[in-house]
Amino acid sequence: MNRILLTGVSGFVGRAVHERLSVSNANELIVAIRGSLTGLPQSTSVTQISAIDGATDWSTALQGAHVVIHSAARVHVMDDKSADPLAEFRKVNVEGTLNLARQAAQAGVRRFIFISSIKVNGESTPLNVPYIADAQPAPADPYGISKTEAEQGLRALAAETGMEVVIIRPTLVYGPGVKANFLSMMRWLHKGVPLPFGAIHNRRSLVALDNFVDLIVTCIDHPAAANQTFLVSDGEDLSTSELLRRMGAALGKPARLLPVPSWVLEAGAAMLGKKALSQRLCGSLQVDISKTRELLGWAPPVSIDAALRKTAKHFLDHRTQ
Repeated sequence: MNRILLTGVSGFVGRAVHERLSVSNANELIVAIRGSLTGLPQSTSVTQISAIDGATDWSTALQGAHVVIHSAARVHVMDDKSADPLAEFRKVNVEGTLNLARQAAQAGVRRFIFISSIKVNGESTPLNVPYIADAQPAPADPYGISKTEAEQGLRALAAETGMEVVIIRPTLVYGPGVKANFLSMMRWLHKGVPLPFGAIHNRRSLVALDNFVDLIVTCIDHPAAANQTFLVSDGEDLSTSELLRRMGAALGKPARLLPVPSWVLEAGAAMLGKKALSQRLCGSLQVDISKTRELLGWAPPVSIDAALRKTAKHFLDHRTQ
């Protein structure tokens, strides 16, 4: 039986990992949380921490642990107002991660699974030229830089201590309870708002929450995962137009899409100071998961349409407007 320390259990991904592992008798779970969190099974061991930074004491949480799944992070936010965003990201994502990993190695942890980000690779790809896992990193913003530095520190620590490190870089993760732009998209579709995205011919890789969690769980024990970096997606890339149509179908609200050329949208977004948003809507970001498939014998267990239906059902069951 694995004794697993999971961080970030209050987050979108961490909570789903916890739910998946909680139904198995093959693992003993410890979660590290700040404050209180409702809904945890009584079988879950809980350790309180004050913060995640370079000074956090993880000794209690790490007692007897075999595996750490580190999903806690200072996450990327649009229009960050911090005086020094990179310094703030480094406190949690670099110093906090490496402090935990050093203490894990000292405590005899066998494997450290780090939830990174596709932003380590970069922000966009040419059409049909996907990122690969072992390409040279090219982060373009403070969040991506902090994740890159954490990865580099973890690899050095693995070489020094022998603790196995597994790095997983997800694309945009969606599923029940998703927030941000994906939630806005569902609200627009549900209200029947005409959207000017009917002529977008980009390609973007997404990953359903269930598929992402399945890969994380696979990496707990798989011998071939040791000291590897993996990209993860649903294995099917969609244009923004196609995603909206398929999400609309899942909601039972056919998408009303106007065929506005992408260059018009990009020019308008630039004038409004929304260039980053237009990049997400009009640009491409594709990943090649062949390494993940071949090395681990893994394939996404859930189709995009099934995942969209599950996401849509949660939205419809919990919508407030």
